Amino acid sequence: MKSSARNIKMKSFDELFETGDPVDSTREKILEIPLNQLFPFKEHPFKVLEDESMQDMVESIKKYGVLVPAIARPRGEGGYELISGHRRKYASKLAGKDSMPVLVRELDDDEAVLSMVDSNLQRENILPSEKAWAYKMKLDAIRRKAGRPAKGNSCQVGEKYSAEILSENSSDSARNIHRYIRLTELIPVFLQMADERKLPFNPAVELSYLQKNEQEEVLKQMDSLGVVPSLEQARRLKQYSQEGKLNAGVIEVIFAEKTSSSQQITLKRGRLKEYFPGTYTVREIEDVIFSLLDTWKSEHA
Repeated sequence: MKSSARNIKMKSFDELFETGDPVDSTREKILEIPLNQLFPFKEHPFKVLEDESMQDMVESIKKYGVLVPAIARPRGEGGYELISGHRRKYASKLAGKDSMPVLVRELDDDEAVLSMVDSNLQRENILPSEKAWAYKMKLDAIRRKAGRPAKGNSCQVGEKYSAEILSENSSDSARNIHRYIRLTELIPVFLQMADERKLPFNPAVELSYLQKNEQEEVLKQMDSLGVVPSLEQARRLKQYSQEGKLNAGVIEVIFAEKTSSSQQITLKRGRLKEYFPGTYTVREIEDVIFSLLDTWKSEHA
């Protein structure tokens, strides 16, 4: 028998996002909410940029509307706090829309943080600062929800609190997640430079261990000399800082030194393919290599 299009039943928004749990179904529903009743998430770490991707979203919304509802929770003072959908709200505004479909959920503060971070980390292009603050917010929320460790069980809970739990549903390793979180210790100028790729990721992580006033002095010297610290220089700055010996004179000497590091070592891509899957990015390969070198160094010190 020939199939008939009349037998095809299209699902509504509510059916598509229905949880199947009779309790949950009473707690959440999809509403068409005016844009002026949707408020940004407190300390939302993800930026809304007017880039090419945003323009594509605007054109799509003009033609088809918002296909995937945003997620929000009711605010005590009225309106709704967006959990995910900040870019969709902005694109809807640019597209001339007055409202958008929103899945409304009852979430406490920590549940809201976890949902906000997980939904936004699925994006393809995420800035280092966005990952840094998102991972930190998620880790803090996990710790709060777990509560204080039970007596005599501190070791197990300590492991649970580590970045390992964040890496389970992430493309980043636990080590990389810890390093991203370190970036939240950078002064704002350095964090912006990391986003703009004016300060490489690895040196940025090392600089995050410096005191804020030391970072300010390093920035001053960088501007004065027109330099960006190499990984080796950043590590030396960190070492002197931890020894309590870092000052303007030491920073200037480190930046002025001409070392043999100017002789570059090139690793051929063909050789690297023997050891790394094709899905690994250059940064991930570099992270593994430096991790192995750190282990080798400690064993041969």
